[in-house]
Amino acid sequence: MFKIIANEWTILLRSKVLTYLTILFTIGLSVVTYLSIEQNKAQVAQQIAAHAHIRAQWESIDAMNPHGAAHFGTYAFKPINALSSLDEGVNAITGNVLRLEGHVQNEIVYSEASQSLSISKFGKLKPSLLLQYIIPLVLIFLAFTSVSSEKESGRLKLLVFQGAPLSKIILSKALSIWLYGMGLLTLTILCQTVINWNSTLSDGFQRMLFIYLVYAAYYYIIASLSVFFSAKLKNSTAALSSMLSVWILWTIFLPKLWGNTIDKLHPLPSRQSFKAAMQEDRAKGIDGHNPSDQREKALKEKVLAKYKVDSIEQLPINFDGIVMQADEEYGNQVWDKHFGNHYQILQRQKSWYQYAGLINPYAALQSASMGYSGSDMLHHLDFLKKAELYRRVFIKTLNDKHAYGGSKSGDWDWKANNAFFKSIKDFDYTAPSVQKATAFYITDLFSLGCWVALSTFIVLFNAKKIKLV
Repeated sequence: MFKIIANEWTILLRSKVLTYLTILFTIGLSVVTYLSIEQNKAQVAQQIAAHAHIRAQWESIDAMNPHGAAHFGTYAFKPINALSSLDEGVNAITGNVLRLEGHVQNEIVYSEASQSLSISKFGKLKPSLLLQYIIPLVLIFLAFTSVSSEKESGRLKLLVFQGAPLSKIILSKALSIWLYGMGLLTLTILCQTVINWNSTLSDGFQRMLFIYLVYAAYYYIIASLSVFFSAKLKNSTAALSSMLSVWILWTIFLPKLWGNTIDKLHPLPSRQSFKAAMQEDRAKGIDGHNPSDQREKALKEKVLAKYKVDSIEQLPINFDGIVMQADEEYGNQVWDKHFGNHYQILQRQKSWYQYAGLINPYAALQSASMGYSGSDMLHHLDFLKKAELYRRVFIKTLNDKHAYGGSKSGDWDWKANNAFFKSIKDFDYTAPSVQKATAFYITDLFSLGCWVALSTFIVLFNAKKIKLV
């Protein structure tokens, strides 16, 4: 096998056209990788500056009523990690800034797509675009004549007569094509690692290893099937047409078809109906029971009984702060009900989409690539959940200060000092570990593994059926 692989590489290196194309493609791939990293670094710098400015504003509050500070609010910034420059996934359309304030849970805003004048169907020119679309095409064009030309020239029959098993010949040719793709993949990963050396996530190298492995598996599948078609079909044209049809089916038609099917099976509520349902539950009570005025009346009676007084004015605390916190906690229940259901639907959609990897390895590759890059929907939802948990602690701290900090009910002129506002910790987001990402994407890894095994089986055990002429 090693001799056949070495011979294949000797033939490839003799082709001046391929050599020039490889040089140009290598330069282009390196430039795209470099520019993506630089763009990513610029976005990170802007985000750091914006975050520092917002925090400085918060810590510069001299004296303010805590309820006013709750309306003043703060912002949570979704971190832009180093691997987003490799595969930005859903980050370009989901937004990265979330306003945190009292009484309301805002939507994340300022996505790149919302500020772009034109949006490509395939997204921006990122390394993932080249790795997922262009390199597989290059492998197909390298492989489609690898065996068919040998059959047409009679060389394949000669090799078999000399004692070389046909299965090993086909597998060796597939491996030689695969190694070409691995060279381009290795170049991209090395550029990504070296340039991002100081800004890679704590588990970034582990993530990079998984990204490397899933792309390596996909390229092996492409190379093996392309060479098999070249051996199985009568001529090079048929082999090329067949593999291009498979590539188009995998990358364009199946993802769209499967995505639309999942949307029908697990539909999300419209934005308008979702907001209307939340507002109704907030005002009238969850399931139409316990409206806001009744909740406040019951709370008032409970607090008066606790402090053994007859009126709000006699309370040693500020009842307004208690009411606001009670309203927040009820709003949190409404949020948990509606957003919890929303997240469950999104996770079901994601799980069903991952099952597509069993019939479409490209779907598994795409999911795993985004997952290990930290730019998928699951990482995005994790950020939203943790930001909401912080918002609840943040607002409760302000409401408790308003209620128990020394003011009395109705005293809206009372103010907390600067030391109090500085004491409130800033939002610090930690992304899920690579172990959790692996747990999310075990289905995709399994699918790619099955496809690798199937491709090998097709090459090795169907070689006997292949005609030598």
